[in-house]
Amino acid sequence: MARIQSFEELKVWQKARELSKSIYVLTLKNDFSKNYSLKDQIRRSSGSCMDNIAEGFDRGGSKEFKQFLSIAKGSVAETKSQLYRALDCRYITEEEFEATSQKAEEIIKMIGGLIAYLKKTELKGIKFSEPTEYYGKPE
Repeated sequence: MARIQSFEELKVWQKARELSKSIYVLTLKNDFSKNYSLKDQIRRSSGSCMDNIAEGFDRGGSKEFKQFLSIAKGSVAETKSQLYRALDCRYITEEEFEATSQKAEEIIKMIGGLIAYLKKTELKGIKFSEPTEYYGKPE
């Protein structure tokens, strides 16, 4: 099991970054781009996910990392809820909703798995091993 030296190496952070980019692209659409409050809110919540994963990792301890992962998980759920609002307002298509919502759900599961792993591991220090089992089935 390789040691993770930086948050950029975490697959869950990489997936959160992809989600944030997807949200940014969706919010560039004409009608969506004009709803400043929803656009800003969904961009902030999706960015908050990747930011909290990064911050928690760099805090150096598993206790704080778990706390920040919990916040990140909530941010993804918030993003998913906002996707429903965008769908209901017809800012995005059903296909865009499904694809983006699926990305969000995958991240929620990955974060939950990582939290469960950190609860049972003996690792307490600054750098963590990234087990494949918390991501579910191998690709």
